[in-house]
Amino acid sequence: MSADESFDDYVLPPEPAELSFGDRPESGGSTRFERGGRSNFSRGRDDLSEYRTPPHDERAERSVLGAMLLNQDVVVDIVDRLHAEDFYFPAHQLIFRAIVDLYSDASEIDVLIVSGRLDRLNQLERVGGAPYLHTLISEVPTAANAQYYAQIVEEKSILRQLVNAGTHVAQLGYEGEDGMEVEALVDMAQQEVFGITKNDRGQDYQSLSDLLKPTIDELTQIAAGGALDQGVPTGFIDLDNLTNGLHAGQMVIIAARPGVGKSTLALDFMRSCSIHNNKTSVIFSLEMSASEIIMRLLSAETEIKLSAMRSGQMEERDWEKLTQRLTDIQDAPLFIDDSPNLTMMEIRSKARALKRQHGLDLVVLDYLQLMSSGKKVESRQQEVSEFSRHLKLLAKELEVPVIAISQLNRGPEARTDKRPQLADLRESGSLEQDADMVFLLYRPDSQDRDDERAGEADIIVAKHRGGPIDTIPVAHQLHYSRFVNMAHG
Repeated sequence: MSADESFDDYVLPPEPAELSFGDRPESGGSTRFERGGRSNFSRGRDDLSEYRTPPHDERAERSVLGAMLLNQDVVVDIVDRLHAEDFYFPAHQLIFRAIVDLYSDASEIDVLIVSGRLDRLNQLERVGGAPYLHTLISEVPTAANAQYYAQIVEEKSILRQLVNAGTHVAQLGYEGEDGMEVEALVDMAQQEVFGITKNDRGQDYQSLSDLLKPTIDELTQIAAGGALDQGVPTGFIDLDNLTNGLHAGQMVIIAARPGVGKSTLALDFMRSCSIHNNKTSVIFSLEMSASEIIMRLLSAETEIKLSAMRSGQMEERDWEKLTQRLTDIQDAPLFIDDSPNLTMMEIRSKARALKRQHGLDLVVLDYLQLMSSGKKVESRQQEVSEFSRHLKLLAKELEVPVIAISQLNRGPEARTDKRPQLADLRESGSLEQDADMVFLLYRPDSQDRDDERAGEADIIVAKHRGGPIDTIPVAHQLHYSRFVNMAHG
C-alpha cells in the first residue's frame, strides 16, 4: 500500500463466494442494478453510471479494522466513535462487533482471539475466514492513522443515512398526494434530517446498568453543590435553590394576568442564561417587536429607565452607562425572532436550525394564546392542547428547557384572594398536565397601588414535577423592566 494510493482507487480482492457482500448494495440500492449483476458492472459501461451504490469506502473500513487488530490501544478511541452499522459491508460489521465484545469483556485483542470468537459464533466463514483477518493487518503498516480512517467511515455512514433520509422524504412527498397535511409532512421530513445531525444512532432504550453511572455522577455533583451547573440559572437565588435551575427537556409555564410582568420575568431568565452565563437562548415573540425586546434588555442591564429610552430623554450619563455596558453584552448568544403569525411547525424548524448551528440552551415563547395553527379545529381549547403537547415534545427533542408564557383567565379578579391558582390557566387544562413547572406571577400592587407590599412580587411555583412547591418573593423594578432578588439579611 503506497502512500499516494487513494481509497477510491483501491481494487478489492475477490471476496468469498458464500459472502458476496461486495456484489450488491444494501437495501437502499437499486433493484435494477441487482438484476444487472456484477459482470455488467465490471464492464465499466457508461450507460450504467446512473446505478449508484450507497456511499462507502472499502479501503477505509479495512484499514480501521486492521488497525484495531494490530494495536488494541486503538480500540478505545474507535469504539466511542463508530458503531457496527457505520460499516457498509456485513462482514466488516461482524468483525467490528466481535472486537467490541472482546473489548467489553476486557479481553486481549488480536487476530487469533477475534478469529476464535467468530468461529464460536459460526461467523468466521461469513467474514472470509482467518486468512481475511490476516489480510486486514497486512494492509495497515501502522495503527497511527486509525482516527483518520475512522473519520472516513463515519462520513460515509452519514452520507448513507442522508441518502436513506432523502428516499424517505421523497416517499413522504408522494404520500402527500393522498391527503396528508403538508405541515405534518414537512415536520416529519425535518425530523429525518435532524436525526442525522444529532447523530442519534443505535437503540433508544438503555439498560439500568448503562444509566446508573451517569446518574450517580449527577448525584455526586448535586451533593457538591453543582446541580445548577447542569441547568440554566434563572438569576433568582431562592428560585434556583428550589428548582436547581431550568433543565433539559422541561416545559415551563410562566402565567399571570395582563400587565403583571410575564414577559419581563421571561427576559430576566434569558438575561441570566445568555448575558450572565454565556448559554444560548432564543425568544419567539408574537407580542413584542425585536426593538422593544432589545430596549427592555438594555434597560434592565444598564439601569436606565425604559420610559427615558422610549421618549428620547436619556441624559449624557445614561449614554455613558449604555456605551460601557454594550461591550459586555453585545456578544451574548441571545437570539430574537419577532416574526408574526408563527406556527408551531415554524418554531420547531427554527429551533432545530439554531440548535444545529449555534447550540441551544433555552427557548422562550411569548405568548401561547397568540399562536394559531392555521387549521380548522373544533375548539380553541383543543388547539392550545396541541400546542402544549408539541412544546413538551420540542423540549425533549432538542434537550433544552422550553418556557411558554401564558395568560390567566379572570378567575383571580372574581375572588377575594387575588392570588392566581393553577386552575386559572386559560383555555386548556393540558397546560397544567404537560408542564414540568408552572410559575404563577403575582404582584399585589397591580390590584392595589397602596398595598403594604408595593414594590414586591411573588413567583408562585404552583407545580414542580419531582420537587417542592413554594412561593418565592422578589422585588420588581418595572421602570428598569426587571425583577430582582429580595435583600437577604
